[in-house]
Amino acid sequence: MKSFKHTLYILPLLVLSACGNDQQPEDSHDTHQNSENEVILTEDQFNNASIETGKVALKRVGNTITVNGKLDVPPQQMVSVSVPIAGFVKQTSLLEGTYVKQGQVIAVLQNLDYVQIQQDYLDVKSQYEYALTEYSRQQELAKEKINAKKTLQKSKANFQSLQARYKGLESKLKLMHISPNSIQEGDISSTINVYAPINGYITKANVNVGQYVSPQDVLFRIVNTEHLHVELTVFEKDISKLEAGQMVRIKLANETNERGAIVHLIGREISSERTVLVHCHLDNEDSKLLPGMFLKAYIETDAADVHTLPESAIIKYEGRDYVFVEQKLVNDNNSHHYKMIEVTTGPTDRGYTQVSLSDIITKESHIVLNGGYSLLAKLKNTEEGGHSH
Repeated sequence: MKSFKHTLYILPLLVLSACGNDQQPEDSHDTHQNSENEVILTEDQFNNASIETGKVALKRVGNTITVNGKLDVPPQQMVSVSVPIAGFVKQTSLLEGTYVKQGQVIAVLQNLDYVQIQQDYLDVKSQYEYALTEYSRQQELAKEKINAKKTLQKSKANFQSLQARYKGLESKLKLMHISPNSIQEGDISSTINVYAPINGYITKANVNVGQYVSPQDVLFRIVNTEHLHVELTVFEKDISKLEAGQMVRIKLANETNERGAIVHLIGREISSERTVLVHCHLDNEDSKLLPGMFLKAYIETDAADVHTLPESAIIKYEGRDYVFVEQKLVNDNNSHHYKMIEVTTGPTDRGYTQVSLSDIITKESHIVLNGGYSLLAKLKNTEEGGHSH
């Protein structure tokens, strides 16, 4: 009987002890899971931390090659103006920066040699016409075997010689912009006009009134800025990554906005500095830009539309990348919950980093874009204090 009573006393104690041992570890385990990598902010803490949240966004991101370059114009859009025959500048009023149209008179030259050339042309023209008539007559006589063969050959030689001189003087007059027809009407001038060969701006004006200029001298340089292109200097090691059609972003000095361009031609010669010239076309031409302007360019290689977050959203800690994801809790409107989640990242372009989606980080997740490092500091301080919030 004594033994039975002793057993009754012990059993309740064992039952209570067993219940206590089963419940206590479970409570402790739940508390640890709920607090791991989580930060809870009160409303005041949230306002002071300046937390901003947002969602992942699709953006075109790829590896970029950063290079330097400058604006330039095609060879046909930059013209050096000279004269075929020397002369004295009689008239010009153009300054650098003046816009001229194709065919506009930009200078007037004067020289007595111009008069001599026109006189020579009229003289040779008369001799040529006579020689042509004589040669035709000798051909007819030769057919009838009336004249000697030597006479025909002499007539032919004289005709061909005068023809060459006549055509040569005619071409010279055209280069001087003098009409042969006007000369035949007696309009002989000691001056010639110099015309603008293209539309554009005067970038060099190397003459003044009274100056003697020769064919070797450049009077003006005219540049048409309507078709500027980009010349990039790319290092040899990056050339294999480039191909025609790739997108390029350029930024000029003192400009905040970027301009777009497309790779058009890739040079086939390596300079002594181990660089290659790459020719690009601007998406939108701007006549206000000037050739020679320096720029920085970003050539996009292997670009694709991917899910991205701003660089500020990526928290780097102990060699890994994390983001803070906002946790929506039911019936909790007085605090803000955030969980630190490791994320797989890709390349960064224009301030945006590629991220991989998962079961936790989805397109609908509210992710901390600004203020993440403040949350990280609070999280680590809390962990050191025993996981209390």
